[in-house]
Amino acid sequence: VFCFSDPRTDPWPLVYSPLPVTLVFTSYLFMVALGPSCMRQRRRLELRAPLLAYNLAMVALSSYMFYEFLVTSVLANYSYLCQPVDYSRSELGMRMARVCWWFFFSKVIELLDTVFLILRKKQEQVTFLHVYHHGSMLFNWWSGVKYVPGGQAFFVGMLNSFLHIFMYGYYALASLGPRMRRHLWWKRYLTILQLCQFVAIAAHSSYNLFTECPFPDGFNTAVFLYILSLLALFLHFYYQTYIRGKQ
Repeated sequence: VFCFSDPRTDPWPLVYSPLPVTLVFTSYLFMVALGPSCMRQRRRLELRAPLLAYNLAMVALSSYMFYEFLVTSVLANYSYLCQPVDYSRSELGMRMARVCWWFFFSKVIELLDTVFLILRKKQEQVTFLHVYHHGSMLFNWWSGVKYVPGGQAFFVGMLNSFLHIFMYGYYALASLGPRMRRHLWWKRYLTILQLCQFVAIAAHSSYNLFTECPFPDGFNTAVFLYILSLLALFLHFYYQTYIRGKQ
């Protein structure tokens, strides 16, 4: 299964060839590298209205994707322990494939997070963790949509969509300005929720490496190793921000 692209998703935008997503990623890296120097002689932009609109749109998109992942998996009686991909063109099989594509496409849209930071001259927030996470998710979910749109992968998309409802909700409130600061005391718990998400995904993907499940081990191994890298980076971020920072 790993070797053959899914004929259902192949004609969809950005899926058929790795070239479009590679061009998007390369453009992203150029922006990260050159954006701060381009902004050096310019005044920083506030962008409160665009930021609010963007973050509320991402809350809506994340809510839609979470709903689709959850409802489709329930209707199709998906297993949380072992779920092969439904490669049929049945209504539920296509519905799951579509929401996987939307989840992949949301990772393209989320590159705007970095654009807004650079335009607002908040380069200190464009860290290795930020760039690594945004860039790598593009390729991870491109390969997921091309080869395994559904199956075990639904769990990752469902959890991440759920978390992003709160994350972009936080960003929407933060975009309203300093007067909202006292209402944003829960940022630390958002990071804890992210760490819990990584642990759940690591457990979910590693379980199938030790059991018989007709879902490609290559994908489960890749997800497991990738999640370990994010867990390490986010733990370091948590320590630097909330433990060492307090000291």
